[in-house]
Amino acid sequence: MLLPSLIRQLSSTTLALLAFILAAMVMFSVAFGATLVIESRTQKVVTARLAEQRIDWITVTTDGLQVRLSGTAPNEAARFRAVNLVGSLIDASRIRDGLDVTPASAIEAPKFSVQMLRTEDGIQLIGLMPEKPGEGGLSEAALAAEAAAMVTEEALTNMLETADYPAPDTWSAALDFGLEALQRLERSKISVAADLVEVTAISDSEAEKRRFETELRGIAPAGVRLVLDISAPRPVITPFTLRFIIDAESARFDSCSADTVRARAQIQSAAQAAGVVEPPDCTIGLGTPTPRWAEAVVLGIRAVKELGQGSITFSDSDVTLLAGSDVTQAAFDKVVGELENGLPDAFSLTSTLERKETATEGPAEFTATLSESGKVELRGRLTDEMQRSAVDAFARAAFPAAEVLTATRLDDTLPDGWPVRVLAGLKALAEVEHGSLTVRADLVEVTGVTGSTATRGKITQILSGELGQGQTFRVNVRYDEALDPIASLPTPEECAADVNAVIARTKITFTPSSAEIATTARPVLDELAKILTACPPMQMEIGGHTDSQGSEGGNQALSQARAEAVLLALQGRRVDISGMTALGYGEASPIADNETEEGREANRRIEFVLKGATTTADPALSPAADAQPADPAATDPAATATEAAAPAPTSDPVAPATEAEAPAVTPDFSGDTSPSVAPTEKTIRPLPRPEGLKAEDNP
Repeated sequence: MLLPSLIRQLSSTTLALLAFILAAMVMFSVAFGATLVIESRTQKVVTARLAEQRIDWITVTTDGLQVRLSGTAPNEAARFRAVNLVGSLIDASRIRDGLDVTPASAIEAPKFSVQMLRTEDGIQLIGLMPEKPGEGGLSEAALAAEAAAMVTEEALTNMLETADYPAPDTWSAALDFGLEALQRLERSKISVAADLVEVTAISDSEAEKRRFETELRGIAPAGVRLVLDISAPRPVITPFTLRFIIDAESARFDSCSADTVRARAQIQSAAQAAGVVEPPDCTIGLGTPTPRWAEAVVLGIRAVKELGQGSITFSDSDVTLLAGSDVTQAAFDKVVGELENGLPDAFSLTSTLERKETATEGPAEFTATLSESGKVELRGRLTDEMQRSAVDAFARAAFPAAEVLTATRLDDTLPDGWPVRVLAGLKALAEVEHGSLTVRADLVEVTGVTGSTATRGKITQILSGELGQGQTFRVNVRYDEALDPIASLPTPEECAADVNAVIARTKITFTPSSAEIATTARPVLDELAKILTACPPMQMEIGGHTDSQGSEGGNQALSQARAEAVLLALQGRRVDISGMTALGYGEASPIADNETEEGREANRRIEFVLKGATTTADPALSPAADAQPADPAATDPAATATEAAAPAPTSDPVAPATEAEAPAVTPDFSGDTSPSVAPTEKTIRPLPRPEGLKAEDNP
C-alpha cells in the first residue's frame, strides 16, 4: 500500500529523470561490451597476420580502438614493414607505434687475406693486409720485397692493399709460413688467412711431392689450419715400354705401361688369361706411339701364351718376340705369321727362335759386383784405355758412396756395341741394394736384391732403352721387404693396439667438470703422439664418455668437448689428424656401475676406436703397398728376353688406382718411388663448459 502511494506522490519530472538515467546505463553497458569485442577481434586479427608473416618480435595490445605495437625490430626496414602490415588491416590513425630498433653494430674489421701466385713468369701478390702488422710481422712493403727477392722486381706484380685495423693473433705466423711455402714451391698458389693457409702446387715427381708435404706439415704454425693440394703430373714414358714373359717358373711382367685406364684393364685381362695370378703393376702415362697400344699388347701376350715359352717386348713401336728353345719351328712360324698380320700398322716386329746351342757363354765377359758393404768391383774386358777411364768415371758417379775397384783388361777384338752394353749394365746395377752384373756378347744379366717393387721394371726399361731392339738381357732381381722403408710402417691395427695399450695403462684425465686436460695427463698424450706420428694415415674415432652425474645434455656436451680437446692436443704434438674424428657419447655407454665411485671413475674415459684405413690416403703408404711377394722370376736363371729401350714409368696422379698398382719413378731413376698422401689438417677448438652442468657435478 505504501509503494503505490509513493509512486503517486512522485512528480512527472522525477520519473523522466529516472528513465533517462536508466537508459544511459543501458547504453553505456552496450558500448562497453562492443568496445571489448572490437578490441579482442582487432588483437586476434593483427596477431594472426603478424604470425603469418613470421614476425614474432612484436607484442600487440588494444585499448579501445587504439592498437599499440611494442617490441624491438632487428632493423629499421623490418619496423617499417611491420607497421605498414598492421596499417593494411586497420586505420593507420588507430596505430600507436611503440617499436624500438636494434642499435647498429660497430663496423667489423675486414677479413685479411693474401693470395700469392708463383709461375715461370713471376709472382703475383693480391689481397688485403693490416697496415700495422704488429711486432715481428711483415708489412706490405716487406712482403713485396721478400717476394721480389725470389724473382726480379720486373717479374713481381703487387696488387696488395692495406687497412688500418689490428692484425689477428695468428696473422703474422700464417703469413710467414705462406711466404716460406712460396719460396719452396716454384709453381704454386698460396692463400693466406689468419686461421687458414691453402697451398696448391705442382711438383715434378711423386718423390718431390712427398718431400714438399712432409716439410710443409713440419713447419706449419700452431693454430693455423693447413690445406695441402700438391699434385704430380702424369709421367711421360719414353720410350713406352712393356715386357711380358712366360718361362718354367711363371707368367709375369717385367715392365708394364698403358695409356688409359681402359687400356690397362684390357692388358690385365689378357695377362690373367695367359696365367698371371696377381694383377700386374701397370703404369698409366703419356707417350704411347699409337692409341691402339692396348690392342697390340693383347695380341703379343696371346702370342707368348700360344708359344708356351718366351717373351715379348714393346718399346714404342718396336716389338721384339723371343721364343724359348723348346718351341718348335712350326709353332713359331704360325704364331709369328699371325702376330705380324694382326699388329697395327704403327708397329714393327722382330722375332727370334732361341736355339739351345746359343746359350753357351762367349769368351768375352765383363762383370761388376756391388757388395752389401757398398764396395764396387769392376772386372773383365774393355775395348781400350779410353773406355776403361769412362767406365771407371761412370761407376764412381753411379755409386757415389761406394768404393770402386777397377781391375779390367783391354781387348780390342770385342764385338761392336760393347761399351754401350757395359754402361747400360752399370746404370741398371745402380738400381739395386746389392748385386752383380754380367755382360757378354749374347747377354746382359743383372742380379741383385732391392727394397722397392719398382726396381725390376726400372732395370728392364733401362736395359731395353740402352741396348736397343733385338738385344738379349736378363733381370734377376729379388724384392726384400726388410730393405723397404715403406713396408716397415706399422699397420693401422697395430697402431690402434699400441694406443689402446697406453690408454689401458694410464687414463687421460681432466680438470673436474671441464674439458681442460689435467697436467698429469700430458705424459700419456706425449706417448700417444709418439705412437701416432709413426703410423700411416688412418680413420680413428676419439670417443668421450662421462658418468651419469649431472644432466644428460650437460654430460653429452662435456664428453664432446673433452674428445675434441684430446684431438686438439694431438694436433699440437704434430700428429696427422686428417683421418680422426672426435665424438662425445655422454653417459650413454657406461662400462661399469654408476652407483659406485669406482664405477663412475671407470665410466669417465677417452677411447680410441679404429674405423678402417683412410680412403684419402695413397695406398702406397700402407705397408701392404710394397709388401708383395718376390717375383718368381727373381730366381729364374734362364729368363732371357730380347728387349727395346724404355725409361721408368711413374704413377698417374689422375687415376688413384694406378698409384697403388705401379709405384712412381722419377726420370733420373733415383729415390724412393712410392706415392704419398696430401692430407688436410683440421684444428678443433675445445667447447666451453656446457650449460646445465652444475659446479658440484664431476662427470
